[in-house]
Amino acid sequence: MECSAFFTEIPNRKGVTIEKGKMSNPIHVTDDRFEETVLRSAVPVLVDFWAPWCGPCRMISPLLDKVAEENAGKLLVAKVNTDEQNQWAIKYGVQGIPTMLFIDKGKVVKKQVGALPEASLKKVVKEFLAQTI
Repeated sequence: MECSAFFTEIPNRKGVTIEKGKMSNPIHVTDDRFEETVLRSAVPVLVDFWAPWCGPCRMISPLLDKVAEENAGKLLVAKVNTDEQNQWAIKYGVQGIPTMLFIDKGKVVKKQVGALPEASLKKVVKEFLAQTI
């Protein structure tokens, strides 16, 4: 996999509750929890496929933290470390990182490969959330 240019209970449609304030931070998701956490989420999800050695991944990490905080309660930001958890990266055809999938009701709505500047990322997130209403 190339680098191209990131706990708690998680909300899901089964009614798992989340501790107050925890959703404002990105969560790290394992292959075993991906379906429950991401695909069954009660809110739209931005999934970041990343690796610790990837410079662009490290660059966008603080931006994703900010996006998670600014959209707490409306958007779940999930991170999948592809070095340790690669099942879903393979399933979704992730070939370069960072790759961000925008998922609503279990379906990929948008795929972004490569890092984005803050303004562009916020615009993409805003457009994604507007179409999930």
